[in-house]
Amino acid sequence: MRRDQEQRQGEGREPGRPDRRTVLADAAIGVLADAGVRGLTHRAVDAAAGLPVGTTSAYLRTRQALLTALVRRLVELDQGELQTMGEQTPVPRSAEELAEGIGVLMRRRLAGEGRRRSLARYACAVESVRDPELREILVPRENAGRAVVRAFLAEQGVADPDGRTTTLLACIDGLVFDRLVGGGEVHTDEIEGLVAAALRGPLTC
Repeated sequence: MRRDQEQRQGEGREPGRPDRRTVLADAAIGVLADAGVRGLTHRAVDAAAGLPVGTTSAYLRTRQALLTALVRRLVELDQGELQTMGEQTPVPRSAEELAEGIGVLMRRRLAGEGRRRSLARYACAVESVRDPELREILVPRENAGRAVVRAFLAEQGVADPDGRTTTLLACIDGLVFDRLVGGGEVHTDEIEGLVAAALRGPLTC
């Protein structure tokens, strides 16, 4: 009966508006970023979404269901961002161009809504250590942004461009985490140094 009710609610949704579960997942991302894992409760998500008490628990009955919906939405948003950036960016002609593109992404993830998503993402990564389901959802996936980096490294004759791409992006991710925790900006020479390392030999972070 509950499922029928949710289906009727979805059918009555205005075209172009997100469904209720998406609204709740977006609100949960904000709660996790602002209040941490301990602050992520059904009631807190209700309040953040501006919905009546009990709405979140009606759609996502358990904490596990709430976390899973949150992580799936995070991955969806991240993949969408990387896909769009990759589709709009030709393969770089130089290491400097690649570093510039990476810098744009990093600045997005360190400010505004991007910063909140980053905070939520790292909190979920810690939770996934003890949760195989979350860990599986968070596994890096193919997207146009990753493909651009790999294509550039391949054109430069780098051995194992797939592996080098994975390591380079992991280093970039670590640099974002460092600035989230410690503050400060990401400097162009730091990114260029990682790109240069990826081009000349084995890369370690």
